Amino acid sequence: MLVRLSAAIAAICLLTGAAYAQGAAKPTDPQIAHIAYTAGQLDIEAAKQALKISKNKEVKAFASDMVRDHTAVNKQALALVKKLKVTPEDNDTSRSLTKQADAKRAELNKLKGRAFDKAYVDNEVAYHKTVDSALESTLIPSANNAELKSLLQTGLKIFQGHEQHAEHVASELK
Repeated sequence: MLVRLSAAIAAICLLTGAAYAQGAAKPTDPQIAHIAYTAGQLDIEAAKQALKISKNKEVKAFASDMVRDHTAVNKQALALVKKLKVTPEDNDTSRSLTKQADAKRAELNKLKGRAFDKAYVDNEVAYHKTVDSALESTLIPSANNAELKSLLQTGLKIFQGHEQHAEHVASELK
């Protein structure tokens, strides 16, 4: 199930990116803002689940970092859209991410102990790879507003660090 979910999220981002590359309409700044905010919010929710379920010190520390960092970036994103008087626009990508994340949280909720920790961290690795790829290949290049583009670039650097951190924690759980 984990592999299928990760593949589904990756497929969504890849298909979205491929569609844009083939000349379909690029996502608009309001859509990009919503996708980026949604991705951060979903990771906050996953991390809060890990904080409730996990007993592993490293997993809990990682989850705490996810809550802290994604909350900070989302606050910056909300401040920026307010400043720019832009209303984030829900779209197929953000809805698909939410649907997949809800399914993953339900799946993880059935696990305990090491099985939960491993599934959570493995999903975090896959999720960050997918989001990082979408930021690099679609969202950042498609952003028109310089401040939005800059925030996305800053977020990318933070999220690449999260990917590395998740990979480290995953290696410790093997």
